[in-house]
Amino acid sequence: MKPQQAGEQAVRLLLVEDDRETSAFVTRALEERGYDVETSFSGTDGLARAEANDYDVLVIDRMLPELDGLSLVRRLRTRGSRVPVLFLTTMSGLDDRVAGLEGGGDDYLPKPFATAELVARVNALARRTAGEATQLSVLDLKIDLLRRTVQRAGRPIVLQQQEFLLLEYLVRNAGRVVTRTMLLENVWDLQFDPRTNIVETHMSRLRSKVDRGFEVELIHTVRGAGYVLRAD
Repeated sequence: MKPQQAGEQAVRLLLVEDDRETSAFVTRALEERGYDVETSFSGTDGLARAEANDYDVLVIDRMLPELDGLSLVRRLRTRGSRVPVLFLTTMSGLDDRVAGLEGGGDDYLPKPFATAELVARVNALARRTAGEATQLSVLDLKIDLLRRTVQRAGRPIVLQQQEFLLLEYLVRNAGRVVTRTMLLENVWDLQFDPRTNIVETHMSRLRSKVDRGFEVELIHTVRGAGYVLRAD
């Protein structure tokens, strides 16, 4: 999702989360990135707000007082609402995820979660509302931002959370050299250098998954500058 430009209307988001600390953390993270965040602390209040207002994205906790998050979303869906929903929850089992998605959720983020992961998932849902592309591709590499899947030449590539975010950032900046500092800020949400090899380690793993076994390498090291994804 592109940064909000002057004069543009902010993406409107409803956060339904009864834990005040989590609510404050999520609100701060999204407002810093230009979102207009409205908060609710119960399922009944969240349902009333969602029905009375037009939101671009809903971020809903599964475990809520008065009305649980899954029931909230089911009611919205039966009443015709198609607004994208991201579930936040400590219920991270496979059956819980399936229930959430089958109940009308569009994405599912287990707690605890990293800020970068939260923002990436909300961005993907906001793009759907705005009609922006939710799939990226370079050569035979394809990324589905909503399903969080990657394929190359039709072959599925399984990535860990930070590997996916790293690849997404590289693809969005295809042909452009990105520095270590840029990766730390945009993928790990770090405004300082932790003086570890976190970038190099993840880049090595990502390259082995994306390039190994393929004739054309996509991820390249630019000595003294950083990295670039390009199809030479």
